[in-house]
Amino acid sequence: MRHGWLGGRGGGRHARRTRTLVGGAIGLLCAAMAVTCAIVLINPATGAVQVASRMANTAGSVPLRAPGAPSILTGGEPFAGTPAVGALFTLSGGQLRTHFCTGSVVDSPRGDLVITAAHCVTNKPAGQIAFVPGYHNGVAPFGVWLTSVVLSDSAWRASGNPDHDVAFLVVHQAGSSMNVQAVTGGEQLGIGWPARAWVQVIGYPDATQQPITCQNESKPFDPRELEFDCGGYTDGTSGGPFLGGVNPSTGAGTVIGVIGGYEQGGDIASVSYSPWFGSAVQALYQTAVAQG
Repeated sequence: MRHGWLGGRGGGRHARRTRTLVGGAIGLLCAAMAVTCAIVLINPATGAVQVASRMANTAGSVPLRAPGAPSILTGGEPFAGTPAVGALFTLSGGQLRTHFCTGSVVDSPRGDLVITAAHCVTNKPAGQIAFVPGYHNGVAPFGVWLTSVVLSDSAWRASGNPDHDVAFLVVHQAGSSMNVQAVTGGEQLGIGWPARAWVQVIGYPDATQQPITCQNESKPFDPRELEFDCGGYTDGTSGGPFLGGVNPSTGAGTVIGVIGGYEQGGDIASVSYSPWFGSAVQALYQTAVAQG
């Protein structure tokens, strides 16, 4: 059991309330790792014309690195949000309460799946979780979506293995047959991406009513985890997507990770982690598709 396993890491990004905001650069020593793998994009047909068009815009070569990008970024910037990424809210008495984590819509045949970190939704009944895509400053531009099913894999449920800190939510809208992906579009799910990739990371800090965004290169933390360095990713940003290959016109991209894993995403606001997406995440996605 390596350092950082659930139960020995002090709460992490969602639960911990004493995380430190670090404004300056932090030197980190990580072991070098070579990653050789194929890129697999799970891209089932959804049947929705607007979604298919949006996804087609992301096709082509995958930009893994931005030429001339700065080596140090000081912090995430608040922005108005993007349709397929939203805040997770607690739900009580049919009313939204507080947002506590971040999720994003992923492309699926039924268009009803949201990916987040498993630690965000562990021990929370599905009926008490709502997803609000594009949320900002009290506005829900794409509606409120209720959770029907929460899915995490057996390795997470058995021991809180941080390398399996991923969950899918099946969501619906009360009184409507519309699916969330038809409204917001869906990010692709990236399985087997290299640990080093140019990514945009979006999250909803608990203390604000709008998301933050930052771009930088992800890097290997260990053979099963990614690291992303950028400040401002405090409590509430857990579950936020690591988006690769983002189309600058549409904002659509490929989810290659979510803030979670080691230290439940990190105990320092300037350093975030994610499980690497491999066969376990692919299998969990397929289970979620069958449940949807």
